[in-house]
Amino acid sequence: MGVSASLRSTNSALAPAVVRAPLFQDLVTRLDDARRHVVLDLGPATTEMLALLSQARCRVEIADFAHFGGIDMLNNAEPGPALDAAAESWISEQPEGDPIDLILCWDLPNYLSLDALSALMTAIGRRARPDAIAHALIFYADREMRDRPGRFIPTADGELKDHETPGTAIAAPRYSPDDLRNNMGPFAIDRGRLLRNGMQEYQFRIAT
Repeated sequence: MGVSASLRSTNSALAPAVVRAPLFQDLVTRLDDARRHVVLDLGPATTEMLALLSQARCRVEIADFAHFGGIDMLNNAEPGPALDAAAESWISEQPEGDPIDLILCWDLPNYLSLDALSALMTAIGRRARPDAIAHALIFYADREMRDRPGRFIPTADGELKDHETPGTAIAAPRYSPDDLRNNMGPFAIDRGRLLRNGMQEYQFRIAT
């Protein structure tokens, strides 16, 4: 599949303005109303996303991890017990309830160190169902990214539009599949797809 240069133009601010994410669309389509689904959204709340998830029986927990200081908290914690405790304490602040079915990571993993990512996903895994799924967008082809995560909103035609304002370019970690296999806690790569904008879309599932 060819890769466009949509993230590489001089004034693009390295923001994936529109993302066609077929794995995300498939996940949402397969949510049924036979039972309630618990969705943990690590991004900010948007009316459009809540409306989309309300089409199925979903209870959505909005974490807004980036804007609540979670990135700096985990990246600055000492790897080991201190980092694990930081991740656990952040997750414990989320509302108690049914186990999590779906975790929407968006592009947040790109902004966490591998140690921080592992600690976060391990903590989330403790609240998740045995067959829980996590979805993420990973910078793959581009060497730079914006200095903060995106704010993705679904469009009527099934795409995701990033509404985050332009920012400063920083180096993208460009995590490899092996990086992700080893640092997603109990979540293993289930499906992956290279998108036209150069990002890698992943679906992870708790390994059994």
